[in-house]
Amino acid sequence: MNTTTYIDDYIALEKKTLEDLSVGDIERVLDLFMEAYNREGMIYVFGNGGSASTASHMANDFNKGISEYVEKKFRVICLNDNIATLMAIANDISYDEVFRFQLKNKLKPNDLVIGISGSGNSKNVLYAIEYAKDQHVKTLGICGYDGGKLKQTADAVFHVAVHNMQIVEDMHMILNHLLMNVINRIFGIKDK
Repeated sequence: MNTTTYIDDYIALEKKTLEDLSVGDIERVLDLFMEAYNREGMIYVFGNGGSASTASHMANDFNKGISEYVEKKFRVICLNDNIATLMAIANDISYDEVFRFQLKNKLKPNDLVIGISGSGNSKNVLYAIEYAKDQHVKTLGICGYDGGKLKQTADAVFHVAVHNMQIVEDMHMILNHLLMNVINRIFGIKDK
């Protein structure tokens, strides 16, 4: 079997998708992070599956990767990182409530809530975003495919308009690392 064509196809789609990303949308995401940082708000991030991994990675990159080098720290909490809490909520209440339940009685007006969903239709992500909006807290949706309901619900959106979950998740991770790199440069931190 010659897999060269499959590899070339994936790389070609990756390049095209990267070239099609909106710099304006990325700048809006950057602004939301910096606004939350400047007003000392918490940043809550969450997702399922690969998006859970991206959310966890994002919390690490901001809490350690950037914050190690600045006096004032980012305050990022990944809601899918405590497996005991997730399983207790899923078992006793509903899997659809695993993120919204954690946000109840925690959100403050200065916070930012970020939901990541490749399809844009994960109920537990949508419920948490809707709850945050009801509390008048800024929301960011990070999604793919046609954007799903998340694209229509969140205050701001980073949308990867391609119907390939691996490429979508690749772009979401690139967004995370791009934000980290730009913010490090804003703070005068050399590439790490």
